[in-house]
Amino acid sequence: AGAGGALGARGVGPAWSGWCGGAGPVIVSFLLQHESKLTVMHYGVTKDTGYTTPLKSKTPLWFHVGFRRERASPIFSTDSLGDKHKFERFLHARRPSVASVYGPVTYGPAPVLGFKEEIRTVDGVSKMSVSLALSGTVRKADPDRVVLKRVILTGVPFKTHKSKAVVRFMFYNPDDIRWFKPLELWTKYGMRGKIKDAIGTHGHMKCLFNGVIQQRDTICATMYKRVYPKFLLA
Repeated sequence: AGAGGALGARGVGPAWSGWCGGAGPVIVSFLLQHESKLTVMHYGVTKDTGYTTPLKSKTPLWFHVGFRRERASPIFSTDSLGDKHKFERFLHARRPSVASVYGPVTYGPAPVLGFKEEIRTVDGVSKMSVSLALSGTVRKADPDRVVLKRVILTGVPFKTHKSKAVVRFMFYNPDDIRWFKPLELWTKYGMRGKIKDAIGTHGHMKCLFNGVIQQRDTICATMYKRVYPKFLLA
């Protein structure tokens, strides 16, 4: 702080009046170490109040990060503590979220603006326009941040007897049943259960529950899958 210096330019002709101050101030910027490298960036963002269109994850956006501009397809996740974060299919209004993208390393603090390209028809002529969709700040560069997407597998009871049932249509291979045997089962009517064993070669399985299972119930199993941002080539 308090230090000054002189900056010179080489190869600049007199036709560029900006250097002489005729076109306003000149902005000089540079990159820090590693800022030319590509990684997974995380931005703390909120949806703009003036943007009412649903914004889905992996939608291509133009990001203005600091003085740089990039095009990326972000995935949104909850802004929570811990080492695992829930994937959000859409960016919700008035709720802080984290947008994860493949982009160049940027050190904070730096502002983030996200613009959505839209095609609008004016007087019968289609024109390209951009709308501010989200805004926020740079959080960090961290490829190890885990974003999980919840997937629910469902099956139906084929035969029932008290707390026992034969379930089908959740799996179609006995090897898959044995692989996912540690999964906890739950039903639409509040029962909890577990997989006992596979039956036959078509994906039927024996299940045991903590209560009387009904024929009209639905058997569910919750799984989590790690998701990654979509990489845009252009």
